[in-house]
Amino acid sequence: MNFPETLLYTKDHEWVRIEGDTAYVGITDFAQKELGDIVYVDISTVGKTVNEHEVFGTVEAVKTVSDLFMPITGEVLEVNAKLDGSPESVNNDPYGDGWMIKVKVTGSTAGLMSAADYKSLINA
Repeated sequence: MNFPETLLYTKDHEWVRIEGDTAYVGITDFAQKELGDIVYVDISTVGKTVNEHEVFGTVEAVKTVSDLFMPITGEVLEVNAKLDGSPESVNNDPYGDGWMIKVKVTGSTAGLMSAADYKSLINA
């Protein structure tokens, strides 16, 4: 499994890429493998401020639906439009084309984990 060192991670299996006061958020390689084939991503929080640990959307796989938890407090600026027609991008490229939301960061990143800490959490 792949866990880029440049990203931050949550115990809920989301990743965060910070770029200034903006962050990109998605689910980890581990999470997408656990879910299986992703068939739909439902995010309706654009324009809203979502607090850390609150649900910002759901991801639907062939066998289950799973909540997506906000890793940091911020305003959801954008949803990855590619996911409408190609939700499998989350499976194929979770850290690239499979990103889910772009966020204006207004909260702290102190609760996020390094790649090493995340690997330890999932025993990778």
